[in-house]
Amino acid sequence: ELHLTMSERNKLAKSLGMVQKELQEKEIEMKKEISEYQDRLLQTEKEHQDALAEANRKNEIQIEACQEKMNSLEHFIGSQKLEIEHLKSTKEELNNSLKEANQTLGELLKLKVR
Repeated sequence: ELHLTMSERNKLAKSLGMVQKELQEKEIEMKKEISEYQDRLLQTEKEHQDALAEANRKNEIQIEACQEKMNSLEHFIGSQKLEIEHLKSTKEELNNSLKEANQTLGELLKLKVR
């Protein structure tokens, strides 16, 4: 009976050793997978940060270009306003000259008729 119990104990010990070895192998495999996932996560985060930085850089360039265009348009609008004011002033001067010329013409016609 002792021999049978010892034999059973040896089988159980051997079985336990195999289970422990399997668990250690699984643990090593899982740690390796976790490490690979962490590496992939870090790579993905880096790619995301790089893409975000590039998008921000492009946006800054577009913002600067739009700002320059807006400044240029504001300058153009300002010069057009000055031109309009100048043309209004010139029109008023021409209208006054035309009135004077018409008055002079009217006076000359009156003198001619007499």
